[in-house]
Amino acid sequence: MGGIILRTINASEVVAASKFNRFHLMVYLWCFFAIAFDGYDIAMYGVGLPWMMEDWNLSAVQAGAIGSYSLVGMMVGALVLAPLADKIGRKKVLAVCMFLFSVFTLLAGFAPNATFFTVMRFIAALGMGGLMPNVISLMTEYSPKKNRAIIVATMYCGYSVGGILASLIGMYIIPLFGWRVLYWIGVIPLLTLPFFIKQFPESLSFYIVRNQAKKLADILNQINPFGNYKETDDYQFASAKESAKGSPIKKLFENKRAASTFAFWLSVFSCFLMVYGLNTWLPKIMQQAGFGLTSSLSFNLVLCVGQVGGALIGGYFADKIGHKKVLASLYILGALCFVALGLTSNPFVLYILIALGGACTVGAQNIANPYISEYYPKEIRATGVGYAIGMGRIGSIMAPTLIGLFLATSFDPQKVFITFAVPSIVAATAILFIQEKFGSFDKVSVQDEPKGQLEKPVNI
Repeated sequence: MGGIILRTINASEVVAASKFNRFHLMVYLWCFFAIAFDGYDIAMYGVGLPWMMEDWNLSAVQAGAIGSYSLVGMMVGALVLAPLADKIGRKKVLAVCMFLFSVFTLLAGFAPNATFFTVMRFIAALGMGGLMPNVISLMTEYSPKKNRAIIVATMYCGYSVGGILASLIGMYIIPLFGWRVLYWIGVIPLLTLPFFIKQFPESLSFYIVRNQAKKLADILNQINPFGNYKETDDYQFASAKESAKGSPIKKLFENKRAASTFAFWLSVFSCFLMVYGLNTWLPKIMQQAGFGLTSSLSFNLVLCVGQVGGALIGGYFADKIGHKKVLASLYILGALCFVALGLTSNPFVLYILIALGGACTVGAQNIANPYISEYYPKEIRATGVGYAIGMGRIGSIMAPTLIGLFLATSFDPQKVFITFAVPSIVAATAILFIQEKFGSFDKVSVQDEPKGQLEKPVNI
């Protein structure tokens, strides 16, 4: 039967086969900006902590507990807002997250006491908890397959850039204006929110499930200007709606994904235990080890630089030899690094080892994020990343208090580093249990050209 011939377009494959252009860059820059404030948020607490402890006369255990309460907020935010984003739209949830973080971080900067500060930090942390999985899933969804690992890894370097900014403020601005200035700067995302809402796209899966063919065609034409996508093309709306049915959380364990889901959770838990232990206490540990306050903050700066280096180098190799091999290698290297950190007092060697520690913790997590996101079907990617990070937050919650307890005893401050070797080994082991054959990794069309579409004539 003759008639109109429609093309059947697989939007994910169009993106997978695309080449990085201005549209990708716009998504990249907004995601980089958003994640930078996640890194800034975590680092600023540790950076301002020595002054805050003196200001409010806090013990190490009290300071660790305040840090942990904030991380509880991040866990709740990840577990609640990530599945919500898969249902109502990731852009909407991301905007809410940026609003919560900005407003309540600013209010924390005006806190008259530790109790008010803790409450404000908790509410701000809800936003930060929901931000990370949405940024990761959106950047993964909109990145070309060929260099997706390095794109997402470099985007996530925004986390380390935020940490570097907090460290620099701690070294040069806090001595002049006090620790509260760190929190006042947190209002910046609120000022940019109108521009974000105007420019940033929703996820492709959001448009597909809601039959928004015109919007979908417009975005795909920006991704691949040679595709000539039309509103009348067949974007497989029916099958997408069918896939979107059901609980996103339940789907994490379907189709033999349960073992890998638990393995992801364990690896992120272990990594976050190291990341948040270091981010919260590194300046204080080095101060107690005999270094001056400015020198102690410089170690935090080196840690962030190492995180960027690890993400860039690791992301490059992940695109070449696969995420699994790179991640396991980084975690094993991290274990050796942390043992060495507890055994040397040479400042030059310490700087190198701390940079390596950053590469093998946040640097490794930068690479793990797109790996986790790609493993799950696109309609539950925010949930997959959100729950991995949410469960990982349990490790981040434990870390500040756990290290605070160590430092409150007669335990040699530098020997604390050796304890980080244990979660590093656990993370490496967990990664080896990932079953990639049950993953839903995006495919590239056969010709692997910018057209990037599956064109099937359909007679109407």
